[in-house]
Amino acid sequence: MVIERSRRDFLKQASIFVAASGAILRDAWAADPKYAVAETAFGKVRGVDVEGIKIFKGIPYGANTAGKNRFMPPADPAKWTGVRDALEFGHSAPQSDPGARRTTSDLAVAGAGLREESEDCLALNVWTPGINDGRKRPVLFWCHGGGFSTGSGSSPVTDGTNLARRGDVVVVTINHRLNVLGFTSLSEFGGSQFAQSGDVGMLDILHALKWVRQNISQFGGDANTVTIFGQSGGGRKVGTLLAMPSAKGLFHRAIIESGPTIKLVERDQAARVAGELLAKLGLNNSQMRELQNLPVEKIMGAYFAVVRSMNVDQMTMGFSPTVDGKAVARHPFHPAASDVSANVPLMLGSTRTELTNGADAAAFSLSEDGMRGRIRSLLGEKADSVIDVYRKANPSAAPSDIYFLIASDNRYGAPVMKIAERRAALGKGPVYLYYFRWETPFDGGRLKSPHTIEIPFAFDNVKTSRLTSSSPEAPALADKVSDAWIAFARTGDPNTPKLPRWPSFDAKDRPTMVFNNQSKVDNDPLREQRIAMFNALNLT
Repeated sequence: MVIERSRRDFLKQASIFVAASGAILRDAWAADPKYAVAETAFGKVRGVDVEGIKIFKGIPYGANTAGKNRFMPPADPAKWTGVRDALEFGHSAPQSDPGARRTTSDLAVAGAGLREESEDCLALNVWTPGINDGRKRPVLFWCHGGGFSTGSGSSPVTDGTNLARRGDVVVVTINHRLNVLGFTSLSEFGGSQFAQSGDVGMLDILHALKWVRQNISQFGGDANTVTIFGQSGGGRKVGTLLAMPSAKGLFHRAIIESGPTIKLVERDQAARVAGELLAKLGLNNSQMRELQNLPVEKIMGAYFAVVRSMNVDQMTMGFSPTVDGKAVARHPFHPAASDVSANVPLMLGSTRTELTNGADAAAFSLSEDGMRGRIRSLLGEKADSVIDVYRKANPSAAPSDIYFLIASDNRYGAPVMKIAERRAALGKGPVYLYYFRWETPFDGGRLKSPHTIEIPFAFDNVKTSRLTSSSPEAPALADKVSDAWIAFARTGDPNTPKLPRWPSFDAKDRPTMVFNNQSKVDNDPLREQRIAMFNALNLT
């Protein structure tokens, strides 16, 4: 839990860093707004045209999830007459602790990325070069990060303007239900009425994909060329969608950026967490419908209390997707890769030092004993042998460097590589693996290649992220990375003349695109570390 809290703090800081770009864009709109109108199945929407890119924000793709819709699968929004303004981002999903005092930093984040919170949060945003022009552009559908508990599709670093312009593509970002409201498995207590409550946050994403299928042609997009992509928790959502039978056919390529989801929450564990939530709320099985009448603040308060009292890791222990045998038929990549959408090309990767982001200050100045103590807490009796392997591969690394390399591979790198291996074993859709080694100059360079670093490169937003804005080399790498993402969205193959040839992954050679100022393809670039970490994690 310490890692997750630190990561969220880092993401908050990152949102503040890029807030200025949003303010500049708003000022540009205010100076001389040029509007664009598009038709949806529910009514017309008015967006703004910024130098040729039409931007629509806060388009409802689902009804309000409060009241009788709470914990229920999403429903269509009500139709409207006239033209509805789509000029501001929609509400963020509830995610704040009502018992916590909001700081100046929290308020700054609310202005930068997280909008006002509300259960009326099923909204999406579209960036497109053209409206109803008969063109069939690839669609890039972004699932935001923040685990399954926080975040939104309104972060300035994921603004789709540059990506849409660069690739002549349509970019979509969404908000959906999170944490307790999106992923509480109540079927053991409320019966069939609450049968899907453990996965309604994923069903929201599915509903947004159905909206894309139904409406995106009006925004110049091709409903038959949809790429789902996301980083961290967003990557985990992508992995989960790959295991959902009802999602099959709604997307045609998938990108997982530092978001490995080998296993999801089992039903018995989800039920334990849900039972504790009901206990905190003072409800029994006969009072389940009261959950839909309680103030949302009371439910959020009980949720945060459960997380604290049970030390819930929301990636694996609750308040995240449940394998219910229906909406999510099975674990995405355990014991093998799901074959639900096996023909969909997959690109995935991780960064070299994921866990430098948001790390506690002491982690950057560890002694040998301090480093070994931390690794033992991660790997137990296997710690010393793994440390020996990493030291041999990185002979000049300081103790803190060894810690970050091992901890990052433990949480992200090794699971990502195992997913590539298991997906390629299906022998159907191609798999492309990458490893991000580019180092940020931000914060004196000590973060090296942190979690989230690939986002501004993929979106071609390096000038608006503090992690990249001060680097003279970042735009050149963004030119290559963004083009690779666009090529993959267009064809299912990320190869571009700007990069070395990138072969699809196979378990024998394990070709990996190593992104840096001078990118290259290496076969199994972390071989010894990978084998040691696979053994330590029992990833056979």
